[in-house]
Amino acid sequence: MLDGKKTLFSGMQATGNLTLGNYLGALKNWVTISDEYQTFFSVVDMHSITVRQDPAELRKRARALLTLYIAAGLDPEKNCIYYQSHVSGHAELAWILNCFTYMGELNRMTQFKDKAAKHADNINAGLFTYPVLMAADILLYQADVVPVGIDQMQHLELTRDIAIRFNNIYGDVFTVPEAYIGKSGARVMSLQDPAKKMSKSDENPNGSIYLMDDPDTVMRKFKRAVTDSEACVRYCDGQPGIHNLIDIYCACTGKTPQETEAEFDGRGYGDFKGAVGEAVVSVLKPLQARFADLSKNKDYLDGVIRENARKAQYFSAKTLRKVQKKVGFPEIPRG
Repeated sequence: MLDGKKTLFSGMQATGNLTLGNYLGALKNWVTISDEYQTFFSVVDMHSITVRQDPAELRKRARALLTLYIAAGLDPEKNCIYYQSHVSGHAELAWILNCFTYMGELNRMTQFKDKAAKHADNINAGLFTYPVLMAADILLYQADVVPVGIDQMQHLELTRDIAIRFNNIYGDVFTVPEAYIGKSGARVMSLQDPAKKMSKSDENPNGSIYLMDDPDTVMRKFKRAVTDSEACVRYCDGQPGIHNLIDIYCACTGKTPQETEAEFDGRGYGDFKGAVGEAVVSVLKPLQARFADLSKNKDYLDGVIRENARKAQYFSAKTLRKVQKKVGFPEIPRG
């Protein structure tokens, strides 16, 4: 706990283009809760290379993602916003934690099975031990809480198991993190298949709204969005398509599903799709404008990157030195 506040860690991968789902489900929520915690928001570029990346493109996307963090409202003076690869402690702690993680635990990780199926030509050791690096990300900063989606809960449980196992051997070294419990972000589903989460890697570009989509593209995608057979705006589980659109509309306008139903009572899907598109455009426009302004200010962004890398190094080094001493690594003699 730093400055009387609990510590929160989270991060996103520097691959693909962020979607409306990433923003409403995570990034917007980070901004809302950031004042309550000592925060570390990482661009987790080390995780990205479990899948082959074009080096120039990865650097470009990593910088764009860090810029989006700031454009969305995260103040880099109050929040530590940094590249994972700029802090060597992530890799160093991950190696130590690998030695306290069992093969059986990693074999049970469902995300490894899913990714291995998608990348059968590159099932590498990094893909297998990805959850240990994630554990290192969290434990390195003694995070009390971690906002995670359902798909990452298994990894957080493994992180807790590793921390408890290490603490049982060496004493009170790691804070055992909890899942962030609070106002959850909206769960945004694909516009073309509402049974699937909106994804950066969706093969159908019409299924996802990307944060840099222009207004015409946003409106076109919503006009094509899958709806349901009842042809009325009702918030019920039997209508997954319209249920998803109502969730998006509410997240962008602050209205409740009941208020939305009343607003569009007697009106068709065409009217409602147009209104959802307009609501999304109104959310994205200021974000895009701020991103464009920041992107032009190279000196400012470079300064943020340098300063936050130093800040992250400072806090991570405290934990790493403690862990290294516990496991028996020798210190460099002074003098």
